[in-house]
Amino acid sequence: MKYNQAVKPHIDSKLTDYSGAMSNNNEKQAFSTLEDAHVIGQHSTYYHCLIHCKMLQHGLRNKDWRAVFGQVIRIIGAATKTAIGLVPKGNTGGTNISPFKRLPVSAENQAILDKINDA
Repeated sequence: MKYNQAVKPHIDSKLTDYSGAMSNNNEKQAFSTLEDAHVIGQHSTYYHCLIHCKMLQHGLRNKDWRAVFGQVIRIIGAATKTAIGLVPKGNTGGTNISPFKRLPVSAENQAILDKINDA
């Protein structure tokens, strides 16, 4: 199974969780699900860019211009660097952290990544 096929249900689940949290006006939980989706999907150019686009939309919705600008830069980076493996493991993709910083992966996300890699 290809990586994109293996990661798709997990990303779809996170995006559903994001929509649910937004429906409940829980901005913090909503963005947290996008961060999880970023960690899970960052090894796929398609999903890496998709999640940064969702983060960009989130920034626009909240009129967070710093986040909007930062996500535009990250979309360019995701589109040009993911295929050659330049993704820092565990990075959550938000503009509150350097796009080059490696972060620990949560146990939940690591379990998902292990499942994807075993597929």
